[in-house]
Amino acid sequence: MEQTRPKTVFAISAHPDDIEFTMAGTLFLLKDRGWNVHYMTIANGSWGTATMTREQIVRARREESIAAAEYMGATYHESLVDDLEIFYCRRTLLQLTATMREVQPDIVLTQSPSDYMEDHQNAVRLAVTAAFCRGMVNAPTEPPMPATYQDVAVYHAAPHGNRDAMRKLVRSERYVDVTSVIPRKREMLAKHKSQKEWLDVSQGYDSYLDSMQQAAALTGKLSGKFEYAEGWRRHNPLGFSAGDIDPLGDALADVSWLDPAYQEWLDS
Repeated sequence: MEQTRPKTVFAISAHPDDIEFTMAGTLFLLKDRGWNVHYMTIANGSWGTATMTREQIVRARREESIAAAEYMGATYHESLVDDLEIFYCRRTLLQLTATMREVQPDIVLTQSPSDYMEDHQNAVRLAVTAAFCRGMVNAPTEPPMPATYQDVAVYHAAPHGNRDAMRKLVRSERYVDVTSVIPRKREMLAKHKSQKEWLDVSQGYDSYLDSMQQAAALTGKLSGKFEYAEGWRRHNPLGFSAGDIDPLGDALADVSWLDPAYQEWLDS
């Protein structure tokens, strides 16, 4: 039966601003093509400060995330846990599965399965399992939500610096040209004002916005095609769709490139 509901993409990351760093360009391009965009960070940013109390930083980062989602025209979903409390545990999984069933996404964008910190990797495990459990009628959710049965494709963003937790270079399967939306990606990231000071202190960033743009330039260089890019790898479709679907590639065929070397590596 032909799909009549709007096509929907659900971006799920660990912390406020993770979406802006690795996914926002792709989301803007999908939004421009009429897709509904949903925005969620599993953690609330409670540890990301050198100056504020927990209550102050949680409030600030929630307000900044809402502002960023509104700038994109995305639907914001509340965070579930504090920083460094993203565990692969029953309650968080049931809460995220409830949101997954509410959103009914055609595409889930999440982080790399291997990245430089555990919060990112645990967020991925939760996002993948929540998508898998969307149609399991005996899987409880908090709050209760009925099972849904639409096909969904899960895509993993490139890890920080395009390197996994052991510093090995990670090449992407598909590179999306985000050159045209870099100004909007910067503006969206700039909504996270509390992060500039924190990343200057904790990670030695010279410029919060420039660091994001430099990361997109590095991914663009890896693509061999684009000035600025975001990279994506598709999750195994078993349990997620009836076939080996690629809705991201279908939607952004004119502004992306499928790396044939990656496919050769998959087939080897």
